[in-house]
Amino acid sequence: MTQNKQSSSLGIWWIALGAALWGLDGVFIVSLLHNLTSSQIVWLEHVLLFFFAFPVLLRKRHELKQLKLNDWLAVLFIGWGGSALASVLFTAGFTYGNPNVVLILQKIQPLFAVLLATLILKERLQKNYWKLFIAALIGAYLLTFGLHIPSAAENTSQLIGSLFAIGAAALWGGSTVMGKHLAGKVSFTTLTALRFAVALPLLTVMVLAQHPDWQSMGKALSLTPVWSNLLFQTLVPSLISLLLYYHGLDGVKASHATIAELAFPATGLLLNWLILHQTIDLGQWIGFTIVWLAVLQLSRMNTKPDKLEQSFESSSPQPADLASK
Repeated sequence: MTQNKQSSSLGIWWIALGAALWGLDGVFIVSLLHNLTSSQIVWLEHVLLFFFAFPVLLRKRHELKQLKLNDWLAVLFIGWGGSALASVLFTAGFTYGNPNVVLILQKIQPLFAVLLATLILKERLQKNYWKLFIAALIGAYLLTFGLHIPSAAENTSQLIGSLFAIGAAALWGGSTVMGKHLAGKVSFTTLTALRFAVALPLLTVMVLAQHPDWQSMGKALSLTPVWSNLLFQTLVPSLISLLLYYHGLDGVKASHATIAELAFPATGLLLNWLILHQTIDLGQWIGFTIVWLAVLQLSRMNTKPDKLEQSFESSSPQPADLASK
């Protein structure tokens, strides 16, 4: 039922590679937002992704029969929180200012993931982990603000975009922990398919509630650049990246995986500089280097889960507790 355990260091790099592909999102989202709303973009992606999810779930339905209530609550959190709501919030953030600010604010995801990993999964963190964690956050801070102190005079639009990004980071951080819980119970392809399939109904309701102009949406999709961008974003930053990510997650602590995920903002910053011509100063380059060095050092640590690590069920979370996270 479950894929073979790969070495912990290799798992870290699978996660980092998958997260790096997420960084392609920003380039294509900015283009698509000229023709579609954030909810429409995410919904269309999941409609296309369902063509992958349905046959996988049909073929591996025997894995689903072994999931318990807590497992399904984790699936619901990943699908509705991590795949649907977080994606909509993150995409919407690009309409409110500099893409770099929104993209790099994803760096605070480790704060949420580490907290939930210690509370829910009862992960035991090595002493050196906290030094690495602090270094990674410093690097992520420099990625966002460089060597300058952030101004308090940010406009309302920028503030809204930042709040959207922080909300997405919180949901993605929680999804890392829930994904870690499920990684040892179903194959990485099944977990990826579940994420997309469970998110689609909620996204459909969200789009219908906005009373979309179907004629305008159809006209936008008739444009070759829009359709090609949507297809690429669906296949690479969404499908392939998550397959790589969940492939590496089994055998790696959630608290370690979330630092490897900082490859996402690092790659996004680089692509925004190369393609969108967003300025990167010396401080941001320093932050970029620190983040990648943190991932390198993390891969050399013993990142396999402790044998005595308590299971999700043994932590006895109540259904209401999980639903509120």
